[in-house]
Amino acid sequence: MKLLLTNIKELLQVRENSPLKLSGKEMKGLPTLKNAWVFLNNGKIEDYGTMDNLKEYEGFKPLDCSGKMVLPAWCDSHSHLVYAGNREQEFVDRINGLTYQEIAEKGGGIVNSAKKLQETSEEELYNQSATRLEEIMSLGTGALEIKSGYGLTTEAEMKMLRVAKKLSEKYPITIKTTFLGAHAIPTEYKENKDGYMDLLCNEMLPKVAEKGLAEYVDIFCEEGYFSVADMERLLEEGKKYNLIPKVHVNQFNSIGGIESAVKHKALSVDHLEVMTDEDIDALKNSDTMPVALPSCSYFLSIPYAPGRKMIDAGLPLALATDYNPGSTPSGNMNFVVATACIKMRLTPEEAINAATINGAYAMGLSDTHGSITKGKAANLIITKPIPSYGYLPYAFGSNMIDAVIINGKEVK
Repeated sequence: MKLLLTNIKELLQVRENSPLKLSGKEMKGLPTLKNAWVFLNNGKIEDYGTMDNLKEYEGFKPLDCSGKMVLPAWCDSHSHLVYAGNREQEFVDRINGLTYQEIAEKGGGIVNSAKKLQETSEEELYNQSATRLEEIMSLGTGALEIKSGYGLTTEAEMKMLRVAKKLSEKYPITIKTTFLGAHAIPTEYKENKDGYMDLLCNEMLPKVAEKGLAEYVDIFCEEGYFSVADMERLLEEGKKYNLIPKVHVNQFNSIGGIESAVKHKALSVDHLEVMTDEDIDALKNSDTMPVALPSCSYFLSIPYAPGRKMIDAGLPLALATDYNPGSTPSGNMNFVVATACIKMRLTPEEAINAATINGAYAMGLSDTHGSITKGKAANLIITKPIPSYGYLPYAFGSNMIDAVIINGKEVK
């Protein structure tokens, strides 16, 4: 299919030679073309330019974008979209004064979601997840990472990853999968964490790898969950199966996980609500992408990742949703971008870069996603008529998206 978008008020994130990622002061730059056009052919961006130099094409569907902005679709590098049911009762419990940790200690939290998922058929799990996926695609997400982690048994973890793979086959969106069996300690292993680590390393990892169900391996490195030593053991085992690390760290405490993750060449370190100067120093001059999850902080009323401090220190930063039933029941990247500006003091340019180019990097998609570059995937957001791109985070409560194109196909 061929699409020609014309009369674009402003085409954002135009990069002839797109960098792999943007760091520090680079994140303040957002190259654009005004009064522009872009031509999409066979699911790719073929060409673009300004209207005074519009080329002639044949056999295309025209889209008039007068008054509208066009930008790359969002790249959400951290989600738990495949899950069963919901946890609204825990939401009420938190309103009534219980902390996230207290809810987990009484059998709620991740273990609660795992019980529901284990009892849910694969077909029903797919149907629930597909509904969520369709919603976030309509909200502008064109690439998504999906983690397991709500199974906590070998079969349930594999069931989650199979569903994620089926979604990838059915829908045009690009999906990357991550094995997160080390998300919490199951009830039956509560007094035997080493036994669960043995199960993860000796049974789950080999089976997930054998079936080709994941590209990445993750672990919740946090007090009360898994230690730095646990993380190092799992990541070393993952290397045997060419699983690249992407890890949860520093959500509630700084326990040395970032330094260790960098040493193990993690593609990303995610959450980062609690950051020390030592953590920031460990990330400098590394290939590891820091990923902030501001809607998780919003929902749990915990600190926001110090995005302003990290960028000012010269680091790159990506933004993602953390879409999950317990701490972020939303996959709306538009809200994430707005919240990063409002609560983390990112500029609109920095937030858009963090949610496109750097988000693509955080799931290994730098060559194909995240910018308006010839040859990259034709994944675009067309806004409603707006005065400037700063209006996107400013109007945080409004849906300013008019249309979404993923792999050259209109999905909204």
